[in-house]
Amino acid sequence: MSGVNKVIIIGRLGTDPEVKTVSGDNTVARLSVATSENWTDRNGQKQERTEWHRVVVWGKLAELCGKYLSKGRQVYLEGRLQTRSWEDQQGQKRYTTEVVANTVQFLGGTQSQNEYASGGMDNDFPAQNFGPEPSFDADEEIPF
Repeated sequence: MSGVNKVIIIGRLGTDPEVKTVSGDNTVARLSVATSENWTDRNGQKQERTEWHRVVVWGKLAELCGKYLSKGRQVYLEGRLQTRSWEDQQGQKRYTTEVVANTVQFLGGTQSQNEYASGGMDNDFPAQNFGPEPSFDADEEIPF
């Protein structure tokens, strides 16, 4: 039986995208995206928890992210979770889990999250889906 590995995130970029060229002509962008959860605790105090997501985007879509996204910009992402491993300088095995995005929709730049929820989306940049990321050697580390 096969499973489903699908992630959907609406959040804000914590930094400008890091865009690099790897393996000659493959473009990869790394995004740091924050999502927040708000609630009121038992004592009536408002609480907030922010979760940070590592996101990797490949190809033409990575180039577009580098061109149009910047810190604070709201973004809608679809993709899958992927865990990769490498050895650090001390020879210890390290792991990271990231979202490999294949759909990115650029949402309003300075709009609040509440405006998005009420339909205030920036539709100048429709969702883009450029298929799976290019393959690379398992030993090749993404350069950031």
